[in-house]
Amino acid sequence: MKIKVNGEFLTDFSGSIGELLKSKNLSANRVAVEYNGQIISRENFNSTFLNDGDTLEIVHFVGGG
Repeated sequence: MKIKVNGEFLTDFSGSIGELLKSKNLSANRVAVEYNGQIISRENFNSTFLNDGDTLEIVHFVGGG
């Protein structure tokens, strides 16, 4: 399976968006995810499974002042 995450291809992953975030040590509460051009709500991260050819853009929120 080949998916594109933030412009880079990933070939060694299968599972849900939630599992992908965990594998990258990203908190679901601190990211926004665009999946094939659609924003996915946090409630759907664990039930949205990735398929060959999918594209994700993950934006990580950082606090600061």
